[in-house]
Amino acid sequence: MAFLLSQLGHRSASVFADLIASVDLTPPHAGILRAIASEPGRSQQALSGQLGLLPSRVVAYVDELEDRGYVERRRNPDDRRLHALYLTASGKKLVSKIGELGRQHERLMTAGLDTDQRDTLRRLLSAVAERQGLTPHVHPGYRILGRVKS
Repeated sequence: MAFLLSQLGHRSASVFADLIASVDLTPPHAGILRAIASEPGRSQQALSGQLGLLPSRVVAYVDELEDRGYVERRRNPDDRRLHALYLTASGKKLVSKIGELGRQHERLMTAGLDTDQRDTLRRLLSAVAERQGLTPHVHPGYRILGRVKS
């Protein structure tokens, strides 16, 4: 069963990467945009902590997204050392598109299952993920982005 989960996880990640590439993003870009959308005004440091991503990588990804007009940094009025992150109008449209692609991804990955089967699968996978200590809505692959392998 663990091997099957590994196969499906790899397949799912590959399919999602292909879908998200259609809007010229990588999965980390999409995850960062979704995280900013879910909590506008969050600092880069807080985002780094939530995603388990090195702060320097967050800065690099946010730089890319800001250069493309999807994200803006604003000084935190309470602590001028911190940057609060917000989506621009273009960023909000892109997050909506990411949602559409996410729904398409789910349909592709659960093709052949009926609604009840999908609901059961979701509940079972959520229970397994919770038992494994996984953070909801955060891909564990973030933890290795930008780290030197020893």
